[in-house]
Amino acid sequence: MSIKLDVLALAAHPDDTELSCSGTLSTLVKQGLKVGVVDLTQGEMGSRGTPDLRLMEANAAADIIGLTVRDNLGLPDCNLENSLSHREAIIQAVRMYRPDVVFINAPDDRHPDHGNAAKLSLDALFYSGLIKIQTFYPDGEQQEPWRPHHIFHYMQDRTFEPDVVFDISDTIDIKDKAILAFGSQFNITNPGEEPETYISSSAFFENLRARARHFGHQIGVKYGEGFKYYGGPIALKSLDIFLDHKQKR
Repeated sequence: MSIKLDVLALAAHPDDTELSCSGTLSTLVKQGLKVGVVDLTQGEMGSRGTPDLRLMEANAAADIIGLTVRDNLGLPDCNLENSLSHREAIIQAVRMYRPDVVFINAPDDRHPDHGNAAKLSLDALFYSGLIKIQTFYPDGEQQEPWRPHHIFHYMQDRTFEPDVVFDISDTIDIKDKAILAFGSQFNITNPGEEPETYISSSAFFENLRARARHFGHQIGVKYGEGFKYYGGPIALKSLDIFLDHKQKR
């Protein structure tokens, strides 16, 4: 049976959402929304850690953020082809959770999987609304079509000019804790027998908070996370969003 979520984040790897939008996700949880994350791969090609350890870390981070759902599709890391089978796996998850808002990987980034996952996710999210594409629940019941109303790209290694900056001033500490739940990957002072990586140093972790401070400053708050809205202009029916926020200029 379907589990209705308000918000779903799709991620190429476990820890993508923690690095990029966990402050936003945890804020939405605090506001009473049902939020989930579906990781496409187990990150098995990463230089540090193992798939089993990454799964444990992802579940620990999910508890910290307060997610209703944390799932993993087991697609191949470093081989996220825009194929029928990969799209169908995502479509099944989207129809299972029926989110109104979806966050997806950056449209282009340092890691090729991120851009590939973004394109794969966009196609799957569109096809998920087509009635003639049939998918099924584990018990064999046919799923109903579903297409989310809004899609946002979250920011990863490469910055972009955001369409939206979300205030995470009240959840920046939760974001830090969720990232640090991935103890095999981040803020590592003693790398041990495994290699140091681009993301493992304390400097990388410190840069994440600096980025949040930068985007927070852009909207007159302490910390923020930036997003690119997919699908044209953002529709408004009132000015409430602006009247509720007194931005410092």
